[in-house]
Amino acid sequence: MKRSIAVALLFLLFIINTSFFRVSGPSSDAYYIIIKKHAYALMVYDSKGWLATYPVVFGSKDLKDKMVEGDRETPEGNFRIVSKRVHEKWCRMMMLDFPNAESIQKFNVRKQQGIIPPNAKIGGGVGIHGTWPHEDFAVDRYDNWTQGCISMKNEDVVELYNLIPVGTRVSIQK
Repeated sequence: MKRSIAVALLFLLFIINTSFFRVSGPSSDAYYIIIKKHAYALMVYDSKGWLATYPVVFGSKDLKDKMVEGDRETPEGNFRIVSKRVHEKWCRMMMLDFPNAESIQKFNVRKQQGIIPPNAKIGGGVGIHGTWPHEDFAVDRYDNWTQGCISMKNEDVVELYNLIPVGTRVSIQK
């Protein structure tokens, strides 16, 4: 009898601690992020309001909207975090859904208006990540060094990574 109870408890623990059984965590709409490029700031909000502000840097120093692949500009618009992972170079990486429908529409309009060449590509691979190891000073100095991503100090990106779930809304503004 004791053995049956022990086996049942072990089975129950197995089920609870596997992916078959999901304990609900924060929903993707529990938080949202606003990034203001001109202020070099990433602000985190929840349903009650502002939670934290972190200093950030970007790609190009002119802080223009992304136009084409390879321009080193950080895109402006509304996105979602689609994946998170520990990154071998930049501490943590939270990928955005760029290009999404909004950014593709903006890109196509610019092509039609002749603002960008007809053979231009939109690019991709934009995310929020840390800095190279021991180079958090790049954020303190406002050194825009990325290829169009948003870079945070490593301590800050770990804190953000642990707080927000995949699916979190991100608004990048001028």
